[in-house]
Amino acid sequence: MKINYTYQFISLTALLLLCFVFNLSLGSISIPFTEVFKSLFASTENKTWEVIIMEFRLPKALTAIMVGSGLGVTGLLMQTLFRNPLAGPFVLGISSGASLGVALVILGSGLFGGLFATALITKWSIVIAASLGSFLVLLAVLAVSNKVRDTMAILIIGLMFGSITAAVVSVLSYFSSAEQLQQYIFWGFGSLSNLSWYEILIFFLIYALGLVLSMFSIKGLNGLLLGDNYAKSLGLNLKQSRLIIILATSLIAGTITAFSGPIAFIGLAIPHLTRQIFKTTDHKILLPAVFLFGAIVMLICDSIAQVPGSDYTLPINAITALVGAPVVIWLLVKQRKMMF
Repeated sequence: MKINYTYQFISLTALLLLCFVFNLSLGSISIPFTEVFKSLFASTENKTWEVIIMEFRLPKALTAIMVGSGLGVTGLLMQTLFRNPLAGPFVLGISSGASLGVALVILGSGLFGGLFATALITKWSIVIAASLGSFLVLLAVLAVSNKVRDTMAILIIGLMFGSITAAVVSVLSYFSSAEQLQQYIFWGFGSLSNLSWYEILIFFLIYALGLVLSMFSIKGLNGLLLGDNYAKSLGLNLKQSRLIIILATSLIAGTITAFSGPIAFIGLAIPHLTRQIFKTTDHKILLPAVFLFGAIVMLICDSIAQVPGSDYTLPINAITALVGAPVVIWLLVKQRKMMF
């Protein structure tokens, strides 16, 4: 029997809009909802509030939506591709490649010394380094995916890439100064703020391309749930489907890591939380549902991280771990057959 999920989608969309407005309202300075709407759709008499919303909070809220939805979607893609409930968007080593690129810029800059090292460490250099690191790992994973037929082999190779990059980062850390280590650690905390509108535009274009590819992979995802042999009998090109899924994941996850740092647990937890509401394995339903649910959870995490009413901002990774870790524990404790 086909179930109509219209009510759930309407509820999630309304909740997303509510969380979006709340996120714009909360912070070190509390802004009334009416003033938030005036700043967005008209003009408010309090120009200070308008600047805070339009130049700081709105870019951060839009970044949170892209990060949360993107990680949720890529987590679903990876869990389906590997038929593993504990797979996440960074299982291919994308985050490790980005981390290595950033480590080479921040921790390796001391090798050049002086003004050159200072000029090397800029916001855009870190974004470019993270993107290049992710892209190189992507090329390696794509090359491997063309050589091997077993998806588990791709998973293991992705983990090995992660181990190699972690080893290189450890060596760089050993020879780095305390200041460089602190800067690298702060990047690892993750951040949704400090993105300009130009940076958000670039972020969105790559993120949107990844989303389009993920939508094209829906048929392949549904086929993979039935097993490789059955999917082939349906006329599905497994090699092509696998390539599209990996490319979509790499584009979205790599871009998120480049602009916001390695955000943990969201990609792992969101697909499972979504399945508790949408009792289906059909990716035509799960993909948009995970998109909405991921954006909602990320906005909530960001609102908590701002510590409303204070000048403190907690690391976003600390908040996402508080959401994601209990889900992982629940998955390990709950003794039942997963939907794979």
